[in-house]
Amino acid sequence: MSLRFSGRRSAVHSGLRPGKASALAAMSPAYFGVVMATGIVSLAADMMGMASLAQALFGLNVVLYAGLWVLTLVRAVCYSQRFFSDLFDHVRAWGFFTMVAASCILGEQFLGLAANEIMGWALWAVSLLLWCGLTYTVFVALIIKTSKPSIRRGIHGGWLLAVVATQALASLTILLVPQAGAAYKDGLAFFSLTMWLWGGMLYIWMAALIFYRDMFFRFAPADLVPPYWINMGAMAISALTGTSLITLAAQVPYLTEFAGFLKGFTVLFWATGTWWIPMLVVLELWRHGYKHFPLKYDALYWGAVFPLGMYAASTHQVGAALGLDFLRPIATVFLYLALAAWALTFAAWVVTAARRLRRSPWL
Repeated sequence: MSLRFSGRRSAVHSGLRPGKASALAAMSPAYFGVVMATGIVSLAADMMGMASLAQALFGLNVVLYAGLWVLTLVRAVCYSQRFFSDLFDHVRAWGFFTMVAASCILGEQFLGLAANEIMGWALWAVSLLLWCGLTYTVFVALIIKTSKPSIRRGIHGGWLLAVVATQALASLTILLVPQAGAAYKDGLAFFSLTMWLWGGMLYIWMAALIFYRDMFFRFAPADLVPPYWINMGAMAISALTGTSLITLAAQVPYLTEFAGFLKGFTVLFWATGTWWIPMLVVLELWRHGYKHFPLKYDALYWGAVFPLGMYAASTHQVGAALGLDFLRPIATVFLYLALAAWALTFAAWVVTAARRLRRSPWL
């Protein structure tokens, strides 16, 4: 379908009245964040002995993932202009990287909770194709655009979803290394190592810009969008991936030469993520308590649930990989916080969806 089709024309062409499908046209590219959040809470629950809860969330996640792909493809066909406009937008483009991270996390669920290697490899292939396509489309498109927003309006914590996607792909690759043939193990391990390092470097670039924007430009309550929690989440998943590399070194001998480096950077990533938590809590209190910014459901809130679950998982694994047992109670506390945040956000989503269904058949 031509990119020149407007959202209104596409809706008429597909037999949908524009008013009825407006919610689908405006659907956030970051909606796969619900799969990311549900998946990591499930995996963290499994790590900490809550197997039944982990399996229940896994089953729900499969349904959510399939449903979101259907909605995304319908939106891409029926509202191609809106879809591609988002893809080339400084503010909204980064939401597409949730597709990569969600695919990787679901792949980890299939491997860890269902022992399904076929689905693990299939989702790895999907994730790799999405990562390559989005990385070299979004970055190039935003570089060559002639009309660009100011740094104050154009950058936010959601940019770090590109880091999360990169680290999620590295993490899933690590889990698949033992399943690969002997001829491919070293190559896959090296790929995961380089992706981990690239994700860390990308965080440094982006976080520096975000920090500069926040420190030297006016910061309004509306600017503290929920994906700012990805500042912490990106470091948490980097730490989690680092622990997986440390464990993998036992099977891939050449990684033992990086042992000190892996442990050092894993602690660095975990410590950086930990530093962000009090800062983000204070800013949320300032936003909602002092500035009385309204609290209502937004798809972007899944970008705040995911980091809590990821921090719980990464803290648990950092403690296990480095023999730091005193970290495990912290992981347990954050798992319960993540579960509470997930339940509240899911309930708000259901209520909001029910209200919209009374006006439209599309969420």
